Amino acid sequence: MLTCSRATLVYVKSNQNVTLSLPEALLRRFRVYAAVRNRSMTQLMTDAIRALLEQEERDSKAKRRFLDRIRNAPDRGTKGKVRWSRDELHER
Repeated sequence: MLTCSRATLVYVKSNQNVTLSLPEALLRRFRVYAAVRNRSMTQLMTDAIRALLEQEERDSKAKRRFLDRIRNAPDRGTKGKVRWSRDELHER
């Protein structure tokens, strides 16, 4: 009896093509920028978009932490009431 094993290659497309419309001068400069760095425009765009989204996520987390701190701030003896006016704070 002859037994054969066969590996099956499953192709999963992880990237999807998109079309961008860029001003000609910007596109020309971008091509040169990529070529000088020996990187593809796709690699550079992927890195830039990823960095943008990661920065937005960090900013969002920082904002949530800040708002949580404000909501849970300890009482500083005011019992939540403002007993002074702007003018009083800025008297000279």
